[in-house]
Amino acid sequence: MKILCLFGQHNYGDPKRGLGYEYTNFIPALKRLGHEVLFFESLNKSCYQDYADMNRQLLQMVEQEKPQLIFFVLMTYEIWRETLQLIREGSDAALLHWATDDSWKYEQFSRLMAAEFDLYATTYASAMAKAKKEGLNNFILSQWAADSSRMRPPLKAEACRYPVSFVGSAYGNRQQWVSDLKQHGIDVETFGFGWPNGAVDAEDVVKIMQSSQISLNFGDSGVIIEKGKPVRSRQIKARVFEIPGAGGLLATEDADGQENYYLPGKELILYGGIDELVEKIKYLLSHPDQRDAIAQAGYARTKTEHSYEARFKPLIEQALKRRKVRAEAKCGIDFNRFERIAKSHRPHIFLYLLKFILLTPCVMIWGKQRGSRAARRCLFEFSWRFLAKKTYSATGWAGRIFYKYS
Repeated sequence: MKILCLFGQHNYGDPKRGLGYEYTNFIPALKRLGHEVLFFESLNKSCYQDYADMNRQLLQMVEQEKPQLIFFVLMTYEIWRETLQLIREGSDAALLHWATDDSWKYEQFSRLMAAEFDLYATTYASAMAKAKKEGLNNFILSQWAADSSRMRPPLKAEACRYPVSFVGSAYGNRQQWVSDLKQHGIDVETFGFGWPNGAVDAEDVVKIMQSSQISLNFGDSGVIIEKGKPVRSRQIKARVFEIPGAGGLLATEDADGQENYYLPGKELILYGGIDELVEKIKYLLSHPDQRDAIAQAGYARTKTEHSYEARFKPLIEQALKRRKVRAEAKCGIDFNRFERIAKSHRPHIFLYLLKFILLTPCVMIWGKQRGSRAARRCLFEFSWRFLAKKTYSATGWAGRIFYKYS
């Protein structure tokens, strides 16, 4: 089957940040399932003149290649709702979306966009419950996994190069975690964008995890509002599966539903705060046999149950099944209709004035680049709250006047 994958080749569309997670994990897994895989770049804005150009080129590719399934991982408003509708009406492709960060992104994105897809995969049971309540019956619960081609059996603790390591970008409270560990006498070797060691490629990531006695994962995703109160959000991230799959012992922040995938204390280590983490690290470093047993059990569970082939096969089957319910496409993509839609994407005098009003104070405070991003963010936050689905259409304000900084 021919599958078209739509996401970024590089993290955030920036080659300096290294190859993107979906690009290095999803495409190989789909190929190992026997599919012909095509790729469409959706994050690197230097590839297109504007969002109209991006959406036009996507439609042209769909018309030319005629994929049976399109696998989306959208960031925000890069692909318009109207474009998705044209694909659904003018092609036989099933539309499958893999949602990221639904602990906070459900409200601002998923609930507004899900209806445009045949199947919408989320990794959050809480998002499933919200979707059911709102009548979005195309949601399905899935989870991150590990790349089977990069799975490695664990090394003995005595053969490991690093006592404790962390691989991931230096943002949020991660630097504080590492600093606190060092104050407690635990030296953590860190790798990734923003750390002194810098970013590392996928193969080196696997080697680091396998050669670490303990590999850390921080599941915090910031503050969200639940029942009118601010609470810290904890995510089950891809690292939860990648580390044991690479032969490492995983120590990760506790998150809802984590026990459904691994047995705490037997296949991974959970912690809730710095004191508990310090205690467990010191214990495991001084008890290598127990460390080795947990690493081996986590690896065995991952190899058996948590590969991307195991995740994607049922999703593809469900998406195709739901696609058959739709009426058959009759006359291909309606490009004339698209060009009329694309004209509505051109900004007018009101939007140029709005851009000026937003940019002026932000640039004065943070400079051109950071200020432009801040202005775009302010407009986006207003848009999804008050303009709802319009945010993700051709007439959405943020995409029309802040293409470069989106």
